[in-house]
Amino acid sequence: MQRNGLKLLVLAAAALSGAAHAQAVPAGDPAVGQKLFIQCKACHTTEPGGKNLVGPNLSGIMGSKTGEVPGFVFSPAMQKANITWDATTMDAWLKRPSAVIPGTKMVFAGMPDPKKRADVIAYLNTLKKKR
Repeated sequence: MQRNGLKLLVLAAAALSGAAHAQAVPAGDPAVGQKLFIQCKACHTTEPGGKNLVGPNLSGIMGSKTGEVPGFVFSPAMQKANITWDATTMDAWLKRPSAVIPGTKMVFAGMPDPKKRADVIAYLNTLKKKR
């Protein structure tokens, strides 16, 4: 009985930890994020079915896995990463891509401001999933 109680305590602590971690990314403003995204448009398109440029089309990127954009040739590191893009992973990626996936082809140094990252993530969440 004591072992089951400890197991439940560990599971509850893990659930609370996950909930706290999920809330680590502040809510962003998609309209502001769309304006900030202009710096990303040199390498990325966002229209459903849009072409890939130097970087992949980001239509529907949130909820997808690394290396899944059709027709884009990803680095071996990105192909092997097996990361699902959600607010937490995208926040870390936008902060410093090379820290999340060493060996990535993405040359973007990062976005240090957490509010700006949250705004861009809010914008990415508005993009249609149809590619």
